[in-house]
Amino acid sequence: MLRVPGSFTYARARPVTVEVIRNAKSMNLPIKLISTDFDGTLFAEFELPPIPDSIVTLIGGLQSRGAKWVINTGRDMSSLMEALARSRIPIQPDYLVLVEREIFFHDGVRYVGVPEWNEACARDHAELFARVRPLVSQLMDWVNTRFRATVYEDLHSPFCLIANNNGDADAIHEQLNEFCRGVPGLVVVRNDVYARFSHAAYNKGTALAEICRRLRLGVENVFAAGDHLNDLSMLSTTRARWLAAPANAVEPIKAAVRRQDGFVSGLHCGDGVAEGLRHWLETAGDRTHLQR
Repeated sequence: MLRVPGSFTYARARPVTVEVIRNAKSMNLPIKLISTDFDGTLFAEFELPPIPDSIVTLIGGLQSRGAKWVINTGRDMSSLMEALARSRIPIQPDYLVLVEREIFFHDGVRYVGVPEWNEACARDHAELFARVRPLVSQLMDWVNTRFRATVYEDLHSPFCLIANNNGDADAIHEQLNEFCRGVPGLVVVRNDVYARFSHAAYNKGTALAEICRRLRLGVENVFAAGDHLNDLSMLSTTRARWLAAPANAVEPIKAAVRRQDGFVSGLHCGDGVAEGLRHWLETAGDRTHLQR
């Protein structure tokens, strides 16, 4: 059994080779895979509803025509499931990328892990973190003597950070990057005041590429939307042809999306993603969503 943090246990997936799109209607879609970050991109904690109807209707309509939806998030399974349940949306993602690296798909009943990917991911992280762990105490001491911040180890990283503010997080991030230069394969994953270590081979972008491989999709069929630094790996035209960011995205994300001729919305969170998705559907000549 594959266990994830929280009170749930998920069964390992049955052995599979490549999942294919069975719905022939999807062959006419310009966008066949929708990859969205969760917090700040789809989900706004203090809004009602936290996931707006505009994006739910669009994604649901595309799913009914055979498109697939993946939530690509830094949350773990229990945290994401709780937030989705509170959102009370009538659709569900076909795939999940959790902790920015583990892949799960919905088998019609529940979410199950992709064993060959998740097992390699766990093995590679365990080997990397075994080399890093003896060095982490010095790094934690460096942070604690200079900043008001919380540093700790969890199941996903031997070093995790919650900075007091974004200015402190920027300064600490610079030091973390310097630390990583001395450890091959080690990178920092940053989102707002939060940061942790990860293996360079596993991120939102490489997980999205693996899902595309399994679905036999090229980047020309993929839409990706995100709002913060940990989304940069999937907000690339090497991973997705159609890029979007909501108005609340941080400036490096907006700049990266604009630099690749992507769409930056004037609307926030889910409404901004909906505007971006509509924009690209219309650009590609698909106006079916306008009839919904």
